Parts: sequence; C-alpha cells; structure tokens
Amino acid sequence: MADNEPTTVSGFGIDPVYGPGHLDGFDAEEQLGTPGEYPFTRGVYPTMYRGRLWTMRQYAGMSTAEESNRRYKYLLDQGTTGLSVAFDLPTQMGYDSSAEIADGEVGKVGVAIDTVEDVKALFDGIPLDQVSTSMTINAPAALLLLMYQIAGEEQGVEPTKLRGTIQNDVLKEYIARGTYIYPPAPSLRIIADTFGYCAEHLPNFNTISISGYHMGEAGATPVQEIAFTLADGIAYVQAAVDAGLDVDAFAPRLSFFFVARSTLLEEVAKFRAARRLWASIMREQFGAKDPKSQMLRFHTQTAGVQLTAQQPEVNLVRVAIQALAATLGGTQSLHTNSFDEALALPTEKSARLALRTQQVIAHETDVPASVDPLAGSYLIESMTDRIEADARTYLDQIDEMGGAVAAIEQGFQKGEIERAAYELAKDIDAERQVVVGVNRYRTDDEISPDLQRIDEAIREGQIARIDQVKSQRDQSGVDTALDEVRRAAKGDDNLLPPMREALRRRATLQEVCDVLRDEYGAYVPSEKF
Repeated sequence: MADNEPTTVSGFGIDPVYGPGHLDGFDAEEQLGTPGEYPFTRGVYPTMYRGRLWTMRQYAGMSTAEESNRRYKYLLDQGTTGLSVAFDLPTQMGYDSSAEIADGEVGKVGVAIDTVEDVKALFDGIPLDQVSTSMTINAPAALLLLMYQIAGEEQGVEPTKLRGTIQNDVLKEYIARGTYIYPPAPSLRIIADTFGYCAEHLPNFNTISISGYHMGEAGATPVQEIAFTLADGIAYVQAAVDAGLDVDAFAPRLSFFFVARSTLLEEVAKFRAARRLWASIMREQFGAKDPKSQMLRFHTQTAGVQLTAQQPEVNLVRVAIQALAATLGGTQSLHTNSFDEALALPTEKSARLALRTQQVIAHETDVPASVDPLAGSYLIESMTDRIEADARTYLDQIDEMGGAVAAIEQGFQKGEIERAAYELAKDIDAERQVVVGVNRYRTDDEISPDLQRIDEAIREGQIARIDQVKSQRDQSGVDTALDEVRRAAKGDDNLLPPMREALRRRATLQEVCDVLRDEYGAYVPSEKF
C-alpha cells in the first residue's frame, strides 16, 4: 500500500468507493439482524434513542467532597442525566489522604474519599434513588460501592433502588493504566465476590465497566481496543462461573466502556463489531440464555488523548465529532470532554459547553430519529466485518496463550499497544498524520482560557476529617470488623459483607485495603513490562 493511501487507525486501507463486492459472504439478516435482537449489531434496544436518549454523564470530581458536590448539583441543574465520579490517585490506589505517599496528589485528578463521611458529603442533597451514578474506580471498587450503599442507606434509600456502575476493571490497569493494588488472582476473586454480592443486594447496579477506553488512550488501535477489552470480559465471566455463579444471574449487569476517536466511520464500525462479537462469545462460549446476558451495553468518553494544549478551542470541534461517532454507534451513555482538559481540570463554563454538545446532538440533529442510521452502508458494513475478523484473530492469540491474565503476565497486550502508539507518534512527527494546530496550521496568537486550580491545602483538611472520624468511632468494633475481613480473605467467604461492616463502623479506605495488602501482597510488574 502506498504511503499516501488513506488507512484506518487499525491499519487497513480505505477504498475510494464501496459496493456489494466488499461484502462477499455477507448475510444481512444473520449479521445485521433486528435492533434489540441477537447479534445486536444494530443496537441493544429495539427503539434505541427514539425510546430513550443516551444518559448524559459528565465525569467530574475534584478537591474535597463538598467542592465536587457543588459541581454535581451545577451539572444536574444544567441538564446532565447521570453523575460520573472521578477519584484522586490516593483513593484509586487504596491510600488515605494522610498517607505519606498521598502528599501532593490529594484532590488533584479527582475527589478525595477516605471514609463513608466523605461519600455522604459528596452526595449531600442529591437523592440517590433518583440519579444514576458511575464511579471510575478499579482496585478498591468494591469498597467505594459499599460506601455508596451505606451513604444511601443513611440517606434512607434502600440498596435495591440504587442505580449506577462501578468500573471495577482491574485487568486493564495491568495493561494500560497502572492503578492496581493486588496481584491478578486475588483481584479477580474480589471482582467475582462483587458480582455475587450485587446480584443479591444491589440488583440495579452494573457490577463492572470493562474498559477499553484507557487502552485507546495509551495508543491501542480500535481493533486492539475491542479485542483486549473483550478478552478481559471473558476472564471476568470465567472467574465468576468458576466461583459457582450462574452466568445469567450476573451477566446482565456487565457493562463496557470505550473511547470515541475523531475517525468517525471506523469508530461506528468498532462499536457495531464489539456488540456482535460479545453476543457470540456469551451465547457460544458461556451458554448464556438470557438476551440481556448477550448484550454489550457501553458507556463512551470522547478521546482525551486527542485533545491538544495548542489552540484548545479547536477541541470543541473534535469533541463534537467524537460524540457524534458515539451516538451513531449506539452508546448507552456518554461523557464529552471539555475543551480545556489538555491544560487542567474543566471549569464550570467548559463543562457546561461539553454537556451542551451532547444536548445539541440530542435535540437539534436527526441522529436520534433512526435506530441505526448507518446500517447498510457498504463502507460501514465492510469495516465492521474487518474489525470483527481482526479482533477475533487477537482473541484467538490470547486464548492460545492461556487467556487474558496469562497474556498480561507475558506483557502481550501492553507490548502490542506500545508498538501501535509508537507507530502513531512516528506518523505525527512525519506529518503523515495531521494534528491541527500541532504539526500543521500552527499559530502564535493562541487563546489562554481560564483554568481550574486545586488548593494545595486540602490535604490538611482531609487529614483533620480522618482524625475526627477516628476520634468518634468505636475502635474495638472497627478492629473486630477488620479481623473479619482478614478471616474472609484467608478463606472462601464473600469479602463484601465484612468489608461493608468495617466501613459502616467507619474504618478508612486504607485500613481495609491494608488488610488485603497484608494477605494478598502488592502487585509488582515483571521485567517484561
């Protein structure tokens, strides 16, 4: 293929014209089907956005729980239809704000959460039986979910009325992100325990959001993104089945999380291919009978990695195109990045503009009028087939290696993503890939937007809050509850009930995580990484 011939991000060529010849062996009835029916290529619901628009979430969290609470109320007032919580790095790593390692990071990239009291403050005045809350948290996801349950109960909301999603996808942390705590085996045990606990206690909560987003941000191609994400999904389902759970008891609450890039057509095809692949995997490999177990329901976030610090206002255009790709591809919920996020956390104004982008697509375009607007396009169907086939090749490779965990331990997914990222970087440096305002169409008179700043003093306030909680709690009761967590970790009992009791007695996040660190150890990547 000549250097000047256009190609997809996944590396295959784009022909100038598409026709029936690109769809050899294509069975429209079998491969497309009916919206809301297997294999769900055309969408997981029969009416899609004609029946209900996607959930408009704006990922937010900063500084203290009180500050984030103000932002959530602002976004709800502006028309967002679901909350999405960003946590700071100490919380993501299972450390309290008082830990030495937390110095300099408290409240920086998300909200600081140390105890149930912080979660109560985070949602103060927000009725948890009336909103859906997504929490982007992984290694300590079960603990944040339990804190949310306790906060809801102390607000007077029954657990069965709580709705939302926890990301809870630790395998992708070993591949592309790094906020892991424990080794893979105990991490999978905690996730399987969460599946079982939620099936009994929190039936309307999505127990995992299996994430390709962060792989895409690390440089994965669309093919790699869905292949490695679905491989992780297979590992989670297998772990739960091996733990004795019936697949149709937990699989309907699985969800996924993907990136939407500016390459609109390939992204639409990617989403359609992912749905078809997952439906086949669940029916053929795991024998799932419930159609809800076969559905790939997913959240989308526009591509943060494609935002530029140069000419940041151009990001408004990028985000609009990416949001269009997500909605044309049939997403169930969407976060649109703010134009200033390459520089800082978003301001209220930039977050509002990002939300308005979704609202314009929802109410001022005809995209929601049709269930699957691009179905039948020769190009879209050809790309969908190619992405599915190439992703299956990766899945077969991972299966031959012993599954996702074995492949992770061999550094396979990480190595493939790093190679793809390197090739893209070379293309940008050589201007084979144009990035407007970066390697072409540069200007010297760039706008300097107002930026969100985080007060360095908030760590002191968080430490004072922890001290206050500890001074008021029954320490012997906390010690007993933590001993029960240790006993469960040593045995086979579900970990979540004793962890819930420890948190209810106001154990801190780190105190519970430290018990599990003592029992399971901390994960250290091999030299292959």
